[in-house]
Amino acid sequence: MTDSPQSVVIVDDHPLFRKGLIQLLRTVPGFRLVAEAADGKDGMAQILHLRPDLLLLDLNMRDMSGLDVLKLVRQADLDTRVVVITVSDAADDLVAVLRAGADGYLLKDMEPEEMVEALRAAAAGKIVVSEALTHLMAAALRHERRPETPAEAGLTEQEQRILDKIAAGLSNKLIARELNIAEGTVKVHVKHLLRKLNFRSRVEAAVWAVSNPRGER
Repeated sequence: MTDSPQSVVIVDDHPLFRKGLIQLLRTVPGFRLVAEAADGKDGMAQILHLRPDLLLLDLNMRDMSGLDVLKLVRQADLDTRVVVITVSDAADDLVAVLRAGADGYLLKDMEPEEMVEALRAAAAGKIVVSEALTHLMAAALRHERRPETPAEAGLTEQEQRILDKIAAGLSNKLIARELNIAEGTVKVHVKHLLRKLNFRSRVEAAVWAVSNPRGER
């Protein structure tokens, strides 16, 4: 995580869980809660005004779903990292959220220590998915047609290096730093490799890469 505190907005229509998450964050150095909202409409207003570093977002809300909020955040081109925290362990929800550009998908029944560790990782630029759900993503991907190896997809050496970094959970900013290239260049490479592999999100690419180690790809 960066040296400065991470500004956080929580959007969740369950008061008890929202308050519990706020209390949990207050025990962890490095996070600074700047707003909370009980619905998507109010949440979007807070997000656009405050432009937080991290958004913790419920999926199933009455007025506006977390998926709708996520899509609006991505359309606004904010740097905000978005982690969905939900009770849903449905593969369809997981795939839809990650394809819409979420940086994480966590289950509400996680142990508090695991939740803190995952949020720290998300704030540090890594993709976080509850361990119990990774097999759901892998299973969903197996049913879709795509190249089986980077060679078959025509990935360049640089694209393969970036894919390895994505598989390690690194954000574009961290990949750029490690490979000593511009973040904009990383974004272009990511766009190209996703198209070549027939993926719509970097998380799908990460799951595929982890499931197929470089020696097998």
